[in-house]
Amino acid sequence: MSAPRLRDLPAHARAAALGLSEAQIATLRAGLSLEQADHMIENVIGVFGLPLGVAQHFIVNGRSIPAVPMVIEEASVIAACSYAAKLAAASGGFRAGSTEPVMIGQVQLLDVPDFDTARARILAEEQALLHWLNVENTSTRSRHARALGIEVRTLEGPPPMLVVHVLYDCGDAMGANLVNTACEALAPKLAQLSNGRTNLRILSNLSDRRLAWATCTIRADLLAAREDNTLPPALIAQHIEEASRFAEADPYRAATHNKGIMNGVDAVVIATGNDWRAVEAAAHAYAARSGRYTALATWRVNAAGDLEGRIELPLAVGIVGGATRAHPLAQLALQMLGVRSARELAEVIACVGLAQNFAAIRALAMEGIQQGHMALHARQVAMSAGASGEEIERVAAQLVAERNIRMERARAILEMLRADTHAPGAHTSPATET
Repeated sequence: MSAPRLRDLPAHARAAALGLSEAQIATLRAGLSLEQADHMIENVIGVFGLPLGVAQHFIVNGRSIPAVPMVIEEASVIAACSYAAKLAAASGGFRAGSTEPVMIGQVQLLDVPDFDTARARILAEEQALLHWLNVENTSTRSRHARALGIEVRTLEGPPPMLVVHVLYDCGDAMGANLVNTACEALAPKLAQLSNGRTNLRILSNLSDRRLAWATCTIRADLLAAREDNTLPPALIAQHIEEASRFAEADPYRAATHNKGIMNGVDAVVIATGNDWRAVEAAAHAYAARSGRYTALATWRVNAAGDLEGRIELPLAVGIVGGATRAHPLAQLALQMLGVRSARELAEVIACVGLAQNFAAIRALAMEGIQQGHMALHARQVAMSAGASGEEIERVAAQLVAERNIRMERARAILEMLRADTHAPGAHTSPATET
């Protein structure tokens, strides 16, 4: 007899089924305490909970990841990611890569009398400035990160300004604190070299030197593996490529296309204690780098008739520092992922984004959003109507059967269900009524 699927187990039994230790399960149950939260932000009055689930079937660069932790409140995302990962696994899973973890710090210089002279003086001192940051200055010297280079840009304004970019290899940290410290420390030296004054000195969240990408192949014969499907595999593959090209050509579609990607990306970023707002900002800015907002992921039908997908986006994430160490569930999430570097984490996240994108556009191209996403959304509506326990699934099933996923109808079904339950000798289920 095969092992039961994770989703068929009660919630309290799933962690043990994944092989988590008793200590890890205890961490899951305890979550973030009020005392721990009070040390993370200001004016704490409580802890806000979100569902923590796991996506399955991911194979990344030949390594199987039994469970990818994801924090999200939207139904269908985790199931969709798992489904797409399972299809990709049939062709060896995902192949992923990343650049070195280089971040950019910016120092704004104003009232510079001669831009050309200032640029030349700053660049002439580049090596000396880098040595000062990496060796001489105690506030920026680090065993795990180092300044790599300095660039100078001219912005015409108004007002006209020079912008100095300080490039930092941040190692396994996201790097915001280190880069901000370096910009602050370097500012007086840059003001002196330019004969100008400094204003902003801060990290850029457009982390386009810190990219991650992933690719996968989805066999066409697996696309039609649904009992209710009537479309041939080749047509489904064609529809998915056409949907991808729509997003590549039209920013109105691209925004929704990329939002679906970020459903998967953000969920892992949050679970691991990383800054999802920074990742969101970088992703959307990168999508518009050509001057026109476009898709972060693309799909094409190859010569064999199978689908090939690719995603590329900035992913400034870390496995040390910040909430990744302060939040007990973030630490547990990293343990479950088994990643050994920030780059490996970024590569896994890119794979999740590509998986979620495939599942979303396949559903749209094949059966439309109502049958897929809204079927799972019905459970949330049932819960909002007051259903609990087994009532949730029964009310949701009736909503889907009627194709009427509305709060008023959910309340009416729940009322009938409860009346039926308390009626002597009555066993009729609302889902069987006509």
